[in-house]
Amino acid sequence: MSLTPSTMLPLGTKAPNFHLPEVVSGQNISLADFNDKKALLVMFICRHCPFVKHVQQELAQIGKDYLQSDLGIVAISANDAQNYPDDAPESLKAMVEELGFKFPLCYDETQETAKAYTAACTPDFFLFDSDRLLVYRGQLDDSRPSNGKPLTGADLRAAIDAVLTDKPVTEEQKPSVGCNIKWKRGNEPSYFG
Repeated sequence: MSLTPSTMLPLGTKAPNFHLPEVVSGQNISLADFNDKKALLVMFICRHCPFVKHVQQELAQIGKDYLQSDLGIVAISANDAQNYPDDAPESLKAMVEELGFKFPLCYDETQETAKAYTAACTPDFFLFDSDRLLVYRGQLDDSRPSNGKPLTGADLRAAIDAVLTDKPVTEEQKPSVGCNIKWKRGNEPSYFG
């Protein structure tokens, strides 16, 4: 398990478009599917990573807590499923069903969407405002699998709540940390050294 921080994509970056199959229905999901939402949370997750396992219940709870709000949520897994079969679409589908996710989980087989977002780790969070400009990229909260701190989602929730109530999001943001995205051999992005 290698500890990898998020790249901290510059705030104000426009959300890259994507067209990815959702693992339960197989239907393609794109950025335009969230046009009716005031804010959009894009999360890069997977199934096997201990850091994601540590926060997966909180991710499911965020999906439930904001279900009736003006927040769109999409989760994306970009890991190389050939070498990490727990992160293959069928396994991800089981994850969605076990955790009761209320948001789509898509599979980025080419890893191009992960590259477009400069995703580096799982979990990695990107929150966009109504103009789809990046206002938050950072950690869920201070909790890690072995540090004993409570899992609250405080940092991400504060950013979401600020966007939904037209308040500024603090620019003091701590990077998310987790397992590195499992890039296919020869497909590693230039920003990921």
